[in-house]
Amino acid sequence: QVQLVESGGGLVQAGGSLRLSCAASQGTFSRNVMGWFRQAPGKEREFVAAISRSDDSTYYADSVKGRFTISRANAKNTVDLQMNSLKPEDTAVYYCAAKLTVVRVRDPLLYQYWGQGTQVTVSS
Repeated sequence: QVQLVESGGGLVQAGGSLRLSCAASQGTFSRNVMGWFRQAPGKEREFVAAISRSDDSTYYADSVKGRFTISRANAKNTVDLQMNSLKPEDTAVYYCAAKLTVVRVRDPLLYQYWGQGTQVTVSS
């Protein structure tokens, strides 16, 4: 039973920073891809960023590119999302997820494992 637990969410003012962390149970990092998604009330799940286990390739949504950075600690079962220059439109519940293959990393329907989410609120 694979488990993903997110932490690091909170309330920040526009322009501030937050660092999210996803703690994975042993076996989760045997998955090929780890990703971050977010969902605001009344909206669909939105791809944020992903990282490949095999070669550490990273992928970003256009809306966060240049502001967010995803990273994976090989010596620790943790994947982080550093979020800088936060905007009110970044407000959402952020989810950590994992999938088997590296193809179509932006498609949430192909992710097999999900955390419970952590709330990020950016005030104006």
